[in-house]
Amino acid sequence: MLGLNTKNIGRKVIYFQEIDSTNEYAKRIALDEEEGTIIVADTQKSGYGRKFRMWASPRGGLWMSVILKPKTTPDHIVKIVFLGAIAVVETLERFGIDARIKWPNDVLVNEKKICGILAEGSFSEREVYYIVLGIGLNVNNPIPEELLSTSTSISNVLGVQIPIEEIFRTIVERLEYWYEEFLRGNDEKILQKWREKALLKRDVKVIREEGEIRGKALDIDELGALILELEDGRKEKILYGDVSLRFE
Repeated sequence: MLGLNTKNIGRKVIYFQEIDSTNEYAKRIALDEEEGTIIVADTQKSGYGRKFRMWASPRGGLWMSVILKPKTTPDHIVKIVFLGAIAVVETLERFGIDARIKWPNDVLVNEKKICGILAEGSFSEREVYYIVLGIGLNVNNPIPEELLSTSTSISNVLGVQIPIEEIFRTIVERLEYWYEEFLRGNDEKILQKWREKALLKRDVKVIREEGEIRGKALDIDELGALILELEDGRKEKILYGDVSLRFE
């Protein structure tokens, strides 16, 4: 019925009209489910992003999580976030929308957030047992008036509503393509594609528990850490999970 043109991701799709969180459900079942299983819901009651910030998930948006079980080490997990971002950007391009990635996990259109991506999982120091890749994309859902200056949706950008099934199919197909590149070890191809679609060379403010620092977001390294040029010319690597990033 979904017409997915994939071999692995999406062979099994678990659908809910309403759920607490697709990521939380995926984590509960991940060890017993096959790789590529997708959980998707019309609405989430307790959707969240990084650092468990609330993510509003009303009807009309695409709220999904994918269970992945790559044979890799935890220091490569941020690349899974990058795969999700690239898949979303390429999907938006198919519908005529120019989107950009803000490190590490947001997709922006006209510098407004349209999608958030979250990777969680279970792993040891040397082994990944599973990764749950969550994607929350504003499609046809209304954006609250107080968020219109910072958030947008596909329907807001295009002026028409797009069938969510079409968006879902395209994201899953693009995600499988890039995940296969990851499994083949084509990391540089992934990182280069991310760079092409990312907002770099921008002045940013990095918010960490120990305080704020300002600089220019120059690049990412081979593991996906952000390379920041500080105001005094020194360079510092910012690791995924440590920070919030704000454009200056």
